[in-house]
Amino acid sequence: MTTATKPKAGLEDTVATSSAICYLDGEHGVLAYCGHDIHDLARHSTFEEVCFLLWHRRLPTRAELGDLQSQLVAARPLPEPLVRLMRSLPPGNSMDALRTLISALGHYDADAAEQSPQANYRKAIRLTSQVASLVATMGRLNAGAGPIQPDPVLSHAANFLYMLTAERPSSLATRAFDVALILHADHELNASTFAARVAAATLTDIHSAIVAAIGTLKGPLHGGANADVMRLLLEIGAGAAPEKAEDVVRAKLARKEKIPGFGHRVYHTEDPRATHLRQMSRDLGQRAGQTVWFEMSQRIEALVKTEKKLNPNVDFYSASTYHALGIPIDLFTPIFAVSRMSGWTAHVLEQYANNRLIRPRAEYVGPEYPQRYLPLEAR
Repeated sequence: MTTATKPKAGLEDTVATSSAICYLDGEHGVLAYCGHDIHDLARHSTFEEVCFLLWHRRLPTRAELGDLQSQLVAARPLPEPLVRLMRSLPPGNSMDALRTLISALGHYDADAAEQSPQANYRKAIRLTSQVASLVATMGRLNAGAGPIQPDPVLSHAANFLYMLTAERPSSLATRAFDVALILHADHELNASTFAARVAAATLTDIHSAIVAAIGTLKGPLHGGANADVMRLLLEIGAGAAPEKAEDVVRAKLARKEKIPGFGHRVYHTEDPRATHLRQMSRDLGQRAGQTVWFEMSQRIEALVKTEKKLNPNVDFYSASTYHALGIPIDLFTPIFAVSRMSGWTAHVLEQYANNRLIRPRAEYVGPEYPQRYLPLEAR
């Protein structure tokens, strides 16, 4: 292989497929779903509208949105055997549990044996609804509390918070979480989405493709950075003087430690999703009368931008946003899946619709060919 065609590590900048779902421009900080700028969607849409957009490549009419909302509501209750399985799993990594439960969920899907486009679309709707119920119920059980049945009157975002906390959320909390779901819904060929498409390209079922995505998201180089951000903030401490945040981060930088929540493989300017999460973190902190986490985050952001010339990514302010919503740290990465299920399923459906087995080649760098074969007794 010549130097001109030598692949970059991690397939960086390699175009692997064509897609009509997500547009990224890292130089100008642009993220768009099916042509719609993320800023417009975050300001004006709901997560349910964004789900329809990702699946159909256009925004829904009022009637179409109402129909989708009804289907999502109908899919919220979990099969009782799944709740029993959830109770039986050993304590540990919540992503391990989510991976197992999504796999088990495939056994109880009404269209489990069907692979038609219509059946797979129904599965996409059910998966998007059920993963929210799964993660909320997981949070309840992890806290030693009992499951909360879904409320059919509430929106997707509000119902998740209700099932997790047993309290109907405020309009600000609902909107903040709705925006967080919108911002995380899709991000082109990130590692988990690519894994889902590779699996789907074999024509495996949609649940198996999603399990591949979840297994990939579990890896610390993909999911979990917002949990690390919150652990950093808690390490500094709510009662600490504001300048302590800078002292702690300076010490970490001096030890060449990575500060979580900064930098991105694609964006060379501010991650457009961070713009909205910064605002949500501030608003929620002000409403709760506890702005310390936001103020601490601002100081860390300013320091890292000055010292390392790095911008915050989607994970940085989502940490303090989720914390303000009462979400435990061990659910931060599973909540990524609650949102990204819409994008994962959109990509799986797109892969099914125009499928070719994904089978790349590798640059061979092993021993020179041909090697002389020596019999065992001569080695």
